[in-house]
Amino acid sequence: MDSLLDRFCRYVRIDTQANEKSTTYPSTPGQLELGRMLAEELRALGIADASQDEHGIVLGTLPATKGLEKAPVIAWIAHVDTSPETSGKGVNPIVWRNYDGSDLVLPGDKSKVIRVADSPELAELKGRTLVTTDGTTLLGADDKAGVAVIMETVAFLLAHPEIPHGPIRICFTCDEEIGRGVDHLDLKKLGAVVGYTLDGGATREIDYETFSADLAIVKITGVNIHPAIAKGAMVNAVRISGDFISRMPWLTLSPETTADRDGFLHPYTIEGGVGSTTLRILLRDFDTAKLKEKADLLENIAAGLRAEHPKAKIEVEVKAQYRNMADALRKEPRSLDLAEEAMKRVGLAPKRTIVRGGTDGSRLTELGLPTPNLSTGEHNLHSPLEFTCLEEMDIARRVLVELAQLWGEQR
Repeated sequence: MDSLLDRFCRYVRIDTQANEKSTTYPSTPGQLELGRMLAEELRALGIADASQDEHGIVLGTLPATKGLEKAPVIAWIAHVDTSPETSGKGVNPIVWRNYDGSDLVLPGDKSKVIRVADSPELAELKGRTLVTTDGTTLLGADDKAGVAVIMETVAFLLAHPEIPHGPIRICFTCDEEIGRGVDHLDLKKLGAVVGYTLDGGATREIDYETFSADLAIVKITGVNIHPAIAKGAMVNAVRISGDFISRMPWLTLSPETTADRDGFLHPYTIEGGVGSTTLRILLRDFDTAKLKEKADLLENIAAGLRAEHPKAKIEVEVKAQYRNMADALRKEPRSLDLAEEAMKRVGLAPKRTIVRGGTDGSRLTELGLPTPNLSTGEHNLHSPLEFTCLEEMDIARRVLVELAQLWGEQR
């Protein structure tokens, strides 16, 4: 596992934090840097066709072993970017070998503590090797754990040609964290019948259902004037924004008050001033049809505020992001059945899970490539308290080895 650990620590040190405001793809140069590194490493391993395209997407092919060239082509997919919510610059991974089961005080900022009480999964990881941030940045296990697992599995299979498998496509995308991960991925070029994203938590989980997701952008244009002469003239967009948020049903439709299969509305940024503000609101639901209900609710709030503030301009734009993968996965049951069998072969009791979020697999499945998501040992995502477990990452590698063999037996 030393090689796996080394890969992971090297990858997380490269700043690949996505930038939602950028108009480029990828949105940040660090993603191109890591992609170039991965393409070079794949070629060094023996993946002759490994390359990075003009969009930063890395593709390569692990050829089938002799006699299995006509087996179905599968794809292993991970994203190189990290969350825009927490800095990814200057990541200093801290390795905790033989973890003793206690709270982890992060050395770069001792106010940051990963507490067992808040992360109960730590109780099951005593004696294992954990990797954390130093507390000043996120770690980037989402999704560099997946990247490292795929790379290490490719290296392992190339070093063990006696293990039979069909053709496997390797794919590293950019900007998944801001919903653009597969915008420039050509599925015909990828050429797979099934994909697997390696972008999940803990072990033994197979994410087969995700939220459907839209983004609402609410633009409020007011009238700015010096406050000394503002009476009857000023229209304060900041105040109207506050009213807009206050009228959203917090008790029944917010992330803080919902769980399981409940959907929500999540205002997550507000920018601007008196003259104009912009709100960005996430719309999420497992039932795709209910997204329109949530969009209508936002439009009704806007209509009410327009009546109260006739001099203001209030616009609500809703953009589709991704869709629940569950229905499309049913069309290719092997995508889930063989993943379960692979986990059983390494001694796990597989668990099909739903995701209160989405992955590249959500978009890919919607576009026609069934793509469930597999565990890679990610914990406390998008936070300075993020951590991963080396042994869980290695289990993910072993699952991929078994999955490769199982697909090699298919016709």
